[in-house]
Amino acid sequence: MNCNVAVMLMHDYLDDELSRDEQAELKLHIDSCVACRTRLEQLERTEALTGTMMDKRRPVMTAEQSSALTARIMDSVPFKRRRRAGFASWVRSHPAISVAAVFVLVMFSSFLAMWQQDSELTVSGSDLAQVVISGDTVTVPEGAHVKGDLVVENGKANVYGEVDGDVTVISGSLYQASTAHISGEVKQIDQALDWFWYKVSHSISSLAY
Repeated sequence: MNCNVAVMLMHDYLDDELSRDEQAELKLHIDSCVACRTRLEQLERTEALTGTMMDKRRPVMTAEQSSALTARIMDSVPFKRRRRAGFASWVRSHPAISVAAVFVLVMFSSFLAMWQQDSELTVSGSDLAQVVISGDTVTVPEGAHVKGDLVVENGKANVYGEVDGDVTVISGSLYQASTAHISGEVKQIDQALDWFWYKVSHSISSLAY
């Protein structure tokens, strides 16, 4: 037997998992090998020390304490089951509300993912002929007259002329010169929740018309 095999067998020996033949073979090797004998003695001391520490740290529980602990655990089980059953019963009793809640949650998650990933400049409106786009900047020049709403996403909007409608800037900045005139609402959306409601209301408006 070589030392590598002996070291492997030492752990099984300490766990009392060796057969008699293996014990005899290991003992024969240890008697003739000083290094392995020293190694086994170190392992035995370590195991003895570990066992002593575990015994000291192990809390002593009386029979009454054990029974009380078991009772507390068993008492808590039906309560949790009733709570789960109550929630499941509520879902079954209100299927429409449950479906609507899941639908809103899925929509919000999808819109939130789009909000985080979308970084490309987008310009939309019914009249963009007089709108100047350069890089990430959208400009309504002085003297220009844009008929309808103007929406700029992920860019800068500079308004020097006239916009006959709403101007909405999403995840960007808006500059209105003294010569600018916007007949509708001016909106700047920089929060995911505001963007979500804007998208929902815009989608509903598109379906309505």
